[in-house]
Amino acid sequence: MAIQIPRGTQDILPGEVEKWQFIENTAKEICRIYQYKEIRTPIFEHTELFQKGVGDTTDIVQKEMYNFEDRGGRSLTLRPEGTASVVRSFTENKMFGHPNQPVKLFYNGPMFRYERPQAGRFRQFVQFGAEVLGSEDPAIDAEVISLAMELYRRVGLKHLKLVINSLGDKESRISHRNALIDYFKPRINEFCSDCQNRLEKNPLRILDCKKDKDHELMKSAPSILDYLSCESKKYFDEVLVYLDELEIDYEVDPTLVRGLDYYNHTAFEIMSNAEGFGAITTLCGGGRYNGLVQDMGGPETPGIGFALSIERLIAALKAENIVLPFEKQVDCYIVALGDQAKHKAMVLLQQLRKSNFSAEKDYLDRKMKAQFKAADRINARFVAILGEDELQKEIVLLKDMESGKQTEIVINDFVEQFKTLCK
Repeated sequence: MAIQIPRGTQDILPGEVEKWQFIENTAKEICRIYQYKEIRTPIFEHTELFQKGVGDTTDIVQKEMYNFEDRGGRSLTLRPEGTASVVRSFTENKMFGHPNQPVKLFYNGPMFRYERPQAGRFRQFVQFGAEVLGSEDPAIDAEVISLAMELYRRVGLKHLKLVINSLGDKESRISHRNALIDYFKPRINEFCSDCQNRLEKNPLRILDCKKDKDHELMKSAPSILDYLSCESKKYFDEVLVYLDELEIDYEVDPTLVRGLDYYNHTAFEIMSNAEGFGAITTLCGGGRYNGLVQDMGGPETPGIGFALSIERLIAALKAENIVLPFEKQVDCYIVALGDQAKHKAMVLLQQLRKSNFSAEKDYLDRKMKAQFKAADRINARFVAILGEDELQKEIVLLKDMESGKQTEIVINDFVEQFKTLCK
């Protein structure tokens, strides 16, 4: 029996991978403009990192992580998200001591979660994310959100909704936590076993439960916005003012809590409103995590970031029928007939490629008609014809595939003349 791809993973083939490259290059260019620098962390880390950084009460840690023991008996985990690894690296490499503060970083790479595969959700998926460490300015919250929105704007998405909330500071969270316990406790037996376990450990997680999301108590649960301290409320109001000034539309949703334990103050999600996009509408999520660096053994350092799924972004593009404008055309296809012509074609092919032209030739010894069909399939802009007659005349016959015009060019001048024609 043939070996097949593991469930929840995908092969990204030629013709599709170009979309990924376009999106990733666009994201990197935006980060260059915003002055975010790339960071690359290991694909696996010590399991303790995610238990501490993501939170023991989250679905990610309890149900979704790929854990394994190495030959030394150490427990390691394929990274399920990027923030914990970035903060670990920030702390371990003492980036808090860099002269340029805050430290603005971005990453792009595969993440792994064992969950039920469905449309736009995989067990191996690719996240692009950005993190800012070292600033507690509400303006940086707005900048992080605007960076994510700018990526979606540049690839052409229009049906977007930004949802935002505040989870408050420690004082606010404690007050809200006590209110949630008092509210849910009398009827907690009506909820799933996970929610029952979370009641005392982290009742905020109950609001993020997928099984009980339609329970009647969810609709009137105590809102964090009613328990914000004066300082937290002022901070949240300033973030909203910045978003208004940047002309970024948003909707305040007091039920938004995000699925990770490390968030405080600002939390947000960007969703797709496109018709037919599917039940899972979230494209991007993020928020502020002011205590995470200390949890990793570093100094008191505020932080904020987001992560978005490239798979979900591509699904949103399909829902809005957006075709990305990446380059599909081949500059020149060389049709060679005869042994001598084939050898000369290889030389010309290499010269074109060294001059940064996309070029190709036939390697299957096909006849001229079949070679022209091959050139057409790969959308060649020009076809260079080289046969016995052309070799005797020491020329190349160059055909413009759009206009049909043919031009004779001296072989030794071919590449320089081709440069002129392409301009």
